[in-house]
Amino acid sequence: MSTLNKDQSDYWNGEVGQRWAAYHQALDAAFAPFTEALFAGAALDPGDRVLDIGCGAGDTALIAARRVGRSGRVTAADLSEPLLAVGRERAAREAPDAAPIEWLRADAQDHAFEPQFDHALSRFGVMFFEDSAAAFANIRRALVTGGRLRFLCWRSMAENQWVTLARDAVLPLLPEVEPPQPGAPGPFRFAAPDTLLPILEAADFRAIACEPIDRLMRVGATPEAAADFVATRGPVARLLRERDPALQATALKNITQLFTERFGKGPVDLGAACWLVSGHT
Repeated sequence: MSTLNKDQSDYWNGEVGQRWAAYHQALDAAFAPFTEALFAGAALDPGDRVLDIGCGAGDTALIAARRVGRSGRVTAADLSEPLLAVGRERAAREAPDAAPIEWLRADAQDHAFEPQFDHALSRFGVMFFEDSAAAFANIRRALVTGGRLRFLCWRSMAENQWVTLARDAVLPLLPEVEPPQPGAPGPFRFAAPDTLLPILEAADFRAIACEPIDRLMRVGATPEAAADFVATRGPVARLLRERDPALQATALKNITQLFTERFGKGPVDLGAACWLVSGHT
């Protein structure tokens, strides 16, 4: 295992990875509109070989395995062993007739993949590399001639109501929060295409396209469930991590109250915005 992304590896193999693994069903449900967009034009054919980067608990790997069928192959790579363990269990239960899936604990930034893949795809898994240029160059080497790259990454925080609404509710409780460092690993690293497209061009990807995708994201069937979702997963959860339990409880109460005022007792659907990026070798 590479040490280049040690901070991310430690993060996703500790309490955070275990929590995301436990709540993977809610996450997959919330991301479903984006998952649909990712696969809508992916052109996965029977027999294709697919590399899923940052596969998490396996939702996208399982979809890919069903698309390419028993004659295809899927390699699902992630830093998090807790999430990979869920993926392995799901594959055995949910996709016995799909393509075989190799569940690989690996850093796609520098893992020595065989140059065999027809497709490399990712659902919100490419923004956390320590060295993005090295990572995309390595992914490029893993693809065959004519291979396709397709991934989702978040646009700016300001465009993602599912983050900003809850974040604004908890910021008054916190000491001054430092803004993210430009170019540092994080969910909004590629909010501006100008930071991403030159990296892909330098890695020798061609016909690069960057399409804005806007969807409503259901973060919970009730305000309570929605508040728990945003407080335990994503950027707001990072703000609250390792804070005093009393502060965390107050933050959760404030978010729940805000969602109740906005949505009553029903589902909480919040705006979410990302880029759908594609290219080929």
